[in-house]
Amino acid sequence: MNYRRFGRKGWKVSEIGHGMWGMGSWADSDDERSLEALQLSADLGCTFFDTAWGYGEGRSEALLGRLIRQNPQRRLYTATKIPPRNMTWPSQRGFKLRDCFPADHIREFTYKSLENARLDHFDLMQFHVWEDEWAEDQEWIRAMDDLKSEGVISATGISINRWEPFNGIKTVESGHVDAVQVIYNVFDQKPEDELFPACRENDVAVIARVPFDEGTLTGTLTVDSRWPDDDWRSMYFVKENLESSVAHADALRPLIPDGMSMPELALRFILNNPDVSTIIPGMRKLNHVRSNTACSTVGPLSKELHRELKAHRWDRTPTAWSY
Repeated sequence: MNYRRFGRKGWKVSEIGHGMWGMGSWADSDDERSLEALQLSADLGCTFFDTAWGYGEGRSEALLGRLIRQNPQRRLYTATKIPPRNMTWPSQRGFKLRDCFPADHIREFTYKSLENARLDHFDLMQFHVWEDEWAEDQEWIRAMDDLKSEGVISATGISINRWEPFNGIKTVESGHVDAVQVIYNVFDQKPEDELFPACRENDVAVIARVPFDEGTLTGTLTVDSRWPDDDWRSMYFVKENLESSVAHADALRPLIPDGMSMPELALRFILNNPDVSTIIPGMRKLNHVRSNTACSTVGPLSKELHRELKAHRWDRTPTAWSY
């Protein structure tokens, strides 16, 4: 495993982290199998683990706490997220800070998350939705400063809404956040335009989420793929999105070198970008942990292949199904 500097915090984090959304609420999630996957990640050098209260209303946070207690000798970085008070994902233009993150709500859910995980501290506390107009609102700034003074968190981050990398630039430039989490992958390259330069200038860490485009870049989806009704993917991959996603993935297949899988191509594309501090693929299965963490060993793609993949940028705008 290779490691990268986590912005101004200076933490040494694994460039392949572990995203824990699927462990909390996706269909067929199993806690013991999830713990096995988390432990294997730690054994293979992963040091950054990302969860949220919203992932099963604390279920995923509890798993992270168990991992930390099982590995007292290791420095593992913990990241979670505060849900918006109105429980609406994503935030929408016109939402006020008091709708989503008033100070008492920030405090309440920070301590709920600590209780879920049975931890006394999180390294990174993030806002699970964001509007850039809140950048200079003193209420959230003071609330987070108070939590830092109390020693229960070390850093502040924002998770930027799907396909809206512009909606965090003012906040990055404000100096009040240490990290941004944003969708970035072969298709979603828009963060490179303005967000990444702002993060670079302000020494803010970048957490790249959804590296496989919710499964599209695993290469396993077909137009006939289906999920249980209560699985988030059944709502995201509506017909119009599923068909288009499969078509975009199929267009990549001729570029995949012999001996390389599409997931490896996807992760190594992101590794080409030095602005990214860590990538957080969801990994519930042991074989996924092994194959994804191995990408760090082989490193970025060749410049030529990376250049070819840049042409597959797919700019999208949020819709009713893309929360």
